[in-house]
Amino acid sequence: MGSQKTFTMLKPGALQRRIVGEILTRLERKGLNLVGLKLMTIPRELAETHYGEHREKPFFSDLVQYVTSAPVVAMVLEGEEAISRVRLLCGATKVDQAQPGTIRGDYATQTQLNIIHASDSPESAEREIALFFDKNELYAFEDGNAEWF
Repeated sequence: MGSQKTFTMLKPGALQRRIVGEILTRLERKGLNLVGLKLMTIPRELAETHYGEHREKPFFSDLVQYVTSAPVVAMVLEGEEAISRVRLLCGATKVDQAQPGTIRGDYATQTQLNIIHASDSPESAEREIALFFDKNELYAFEDGNAEWF
């Protein structure tokens, strides 16, 4: 499948519980490269656009309220099969189905207050990256690039 970029977001609960570093470490240890990163408060309109496919679902309003209630960490990760790799690391969305060893299995306490979002397809990744990042905010990651040290 080759190298891909994917969008991932650590939601307010991850920041409030001070586990951002632990989650980033897990993602990097799996061979994913961080090529975009920002701490931000999401405007309501952006949250509604981002979660637009859930607009008619009963949890939509609560989801938008949650992700706009405090800062999030938005990031772009790149690597071999990044989309499926990140989703595998995240685990099942529902807390009672998330396996131990996954991010949600180890850290999530309530399904409605999920701690991480990950793009589910190349199309979603492209759309979500464009919603949260300008092209000039993404960096090429090259192993051994002396300019980074």
